[in-house]
Amino acid sequence: MQFSLIKKGLWAVALWSMAVSASWASSHREAPLVSNDPLADNVDLYAFRSPDKPNTITIIATYVPMQLPQGGPNYFSFGQNVRYEIHIDNDPAKVGDEITYRFTFNQTNQDPTTFFNIRLGQQNLKTTYTLEKSTDGGATFQTIVQNGIVPPPNVGDRSIGSAVGLGTTYANLMNGAITTAGTGETVFCGTTDDPFFVDLGGIFDLGDAPRQNGTPVDGLQCMNVSTIALQIPISSLLKTGAPATPINILDPNYVIGVWASASRQQIRTLSATGDPSFSGPWIQVSRLGMPLTNEAVIPVGKKDFWNAITPYEELSDLTLDGYFYNPELALYMDDSQFGGAVPAFGPLRIQSNALQAFDFRNGKNGLFGLKGNPALAGTALDDAIFGTLLLPGAGQPRSVDLWPIFHTGVPNLAPYQLATGKGGNPLAPGKPFINNFLPNGGDMLRLNMAVPVTNRNDPKFSSLGLVNAAVLGLTDPAYNSNTDIQAIPNMDGFPNGRRLEDDVTRIELQAVGGVVLAAVGLWYDDYTAGGPNPVTAQLVNVLSYTTGVEKNDQPFTSTFPYLAMPQSGTGNCGGKLITSTQDNYGGSSLGLRQQPVLMTNYPNPFTTQTTFKFQVNQASKLSLRVFDVQGKLVAEVFQGFRPAGEFLQNWNAAGLMPGMYIAQLYDGDGRLIQSGKLMKQ
Repeated sequence: MQFSLIKKGLWAVALWSMAVSASWASSHREAPLVSNDPLADNVDLYAFRSPDKPNTITIIATYVPMQLPQGGPNYFSFGQNVRYEIHIDNDPAKVGDEITYRFTFNQTNQDPTTFFNIRLGQQNLKTTYTLEKSTDGGATFQTIVQNGIVPPPNVGDRSIGSAVGLGTTYANLMNGAITTAGTGETVFCGTTDDPFFVDLGGIFDLGDAPRQNGTPVDGLQCMNVSTIALQIPISSLLKTGAPATPINILDPNYVIGVWASASRQQIRTLSATGDPSFSGPWIQVSRLGMPLTNEAVIPVGKKDFWNAITPYEELSDLTLDGYFYNPELALYMDDSQFGGAVPAFGPLRIQSNALQAFDFRNGKNGLFGLKGNPALAGTALDDAIFGTLLLPGAGQPRSVDLWPIFHTGVPNLAPYQLATGKGGNPLAPGKPFINNFLPNGGDMLRLNMAVPVTNRNDPKFSSLGLVNAAVLGLTDPAYNSNTDIQAIPNMDGFPNGRRLEDDVTRIELQAVGGVVLAAVGLWYDDYTAGGPNPVTAQLVNVLSYTTGVEKNDQPFTSTFPYLAMPQSGTGNCGGKLITSTQDNYGGSSLGLRQQPVLMTNYPNPFTTQTTFKFQVNQASKLSLRVFDVQGKLVAEVFQGFRPAGEFLQNWNAAGLMPGMYIAQLYDGDGRLIQSGKLMKQ
């Protein structure tokens, strides 16, 4: 690790000499040093099978966080002296990247006589890019796009659409910037709406998500990012020797790992008479693979170090593993630690007595007590298969779930199969639902490219990704009647890659709360081994947990690059605070939603009947259905058109058994608007 430590020190000197300033606090500014260098700050990374072109993979890397759309006259763009790279690992037998895409940007001032960004058809700091590609581990690079177009910032209607501006539309500018590389990739670089959604204020206010007082707010609404998007044929991403057609939808030959980085030259020299000059070797200053790793897992004292090393160097620093074996967030989901201090995480309680035998709280042994047990033979926990990779020692309980999710991916081996068909034994073979195992390097997005695309209009499409796929595989008769490999909706979702729609904050908090352990048969403490129904109240609590912000503030598009246009400096977001349109599942209510419906119910819990109260903000066709915890429909409370206004709907449930029920509100297209718990006493 000596090389990495030296590199970290050089980076600190380089950033100190740059003296770049920034003023916001967010999860997008995840480490102390890079928060002072926004042009080189990785924001987010996405990798998914393209919904409209399933023979391709779309990779999106965003940089330069939290751009105010009205932030002129010097609007944000990509840095001229930064290397932006997307790295792809497709062969676990080889150390390092097999494919690297490198972007460098150049700016030209077309009109140095004005302070306006756009005037009379010319741009102040018009940006272009060069794209290079390496297929030999970064030893050599081939230029595949020269003078690629970057659209200007979306300054406003006069600057973009009028005769004194560019005389076009922003949609035309974005479409005109999409190009095809010499090696077949489709490419876009430019400013877009930030596709990530999260209640930053609540999360960083000591885990107050959903907020116990007040309405959740998407902290990134009305903000833009600088986006690099690639659409790459699957055939170009396969490792050497992989079959042209996958063996099945979980073919291990089709697994890739994706990560992104930004690098700067080591030395910046200032001059009193000219522009600064840059020299010395290129130093990595930021990287990103899995979302929220450096924000919410790595502690402050290690964040800069983590940014400076590659995923391949990461595995040699054993101290980093400890933050996954015993994650800090788990302390706030454990009543014997600090759970009581974070009431918003109340529904998330990690198994301390799964199957009356296994404790996964921090510092406990998890499954390590089975070490050497013949029952592990042939499973992924067998030392003969993966050595001590997944059961490294005592007191490291999350080595079997959180650590592989972030560091290796998950193999299609027991115990990493659904509890369906296991007969109560979590170590038995079950229903396959994931195989993105790539044990080469550390933190990356790992994606199995053979998994079919879930249509975005499918009623079963869900922003909960693999969590929802697991629920369907356990409860839906279409999938839980056998243990065959079968395409389950949302198997193509996070953490099998990452789709734009995936609610990764919610998924990762549920994962810390043990939902993956439950999915494979290590049920929550309120289930008795051998009992009839593992879908217990505690499992329902975890599955129905939400941070209160569940989708982006702008809709995604159906074609590449799939992102919304950037916010305009003179649009609705230009200097205006927009109230959140997301759900709030606080207290015992079903939730609040400002668009299109406000809905609560009372009383809850109830004995025979409860009343749903609706404030319809825009005329809508609605339906309200109630399900039991096994997913069986027990009542359709109402269905029909409702004009704007307030109305009440009574529901008499006298004929139902006491217990937990789920109420779900749908719009006229069958899309889920809200979901919440009902308790019949």
